[in-house]
Amino acid sequence: MLLDRPAPAFRTEDQDGAPVQLADFRGRPVVLFFYPRASTSGCTIEVQQFRDAYPRFQRAGVVVLGMSPDTVKAQKKFHDTEGLPYPLLADPERTVCERYGLVKEKNMYGRKVLGVARTTLLISPDGKIARVLDKVKPEGHADQVWQELQALGWVKK
Repeated sequence: MLLDRPAPAFRTEDQDGAPVQLADFRGRPVVLFFYPRASTSGCTIEVQQFRDAYPRFQRAGVVVLGMSPDTVKAQKKFHDTEGLPYPLLADPERTVCERYGLVKEKNMYGRKVLGVARTTLLISPDGKIARVLDKVKPEGHADQVWQELQALGWVKK
C-alpha cells in the first residue's frame, strides 16, 4: 500500500446492514481502522478508545470507521454492546481486507493462520492514503491517531 495513492474503493455493509462505500465520505478526512475480530479483548479496547475520543473526532469533521472480517450480525452485537457512535463495517469474505493488503500470516498458539493485521489508515479528503499505522497497539491508539491528524494539519493542535 503506497502513500499518496488513492485508497482502494470498497462497498460493504455496516452493523445495521446498510450499504457503505468509501466514496460516501469524499471531502472529509477518514480514519479507517481494521481489527482482527469483534468482541475480543484487544479489539474491545481499541473500539472503546475510539468511542471515548469520538466527540473530538466528530467536532473536527473526521469520519471514524472500524472494519473487520466479521459478519453484520457479529458487528451489530459488538457495536451495541460497546455503545459505539461510529459504524463498524463487515467484511466476512475479507475482500476489503485483501484489497488493502491486510490479510497476513499470524502465529496463534503455535499455529500459523491467516488473519487481519491490526492497521489504521488515514485517508485524506481527496481519497488518498496519507498515513498507514501498522502493528497498532490498542491502548492509546485513538490518541496516537489524533496526533497524526494534527501532524497532517487536518485538526487543530
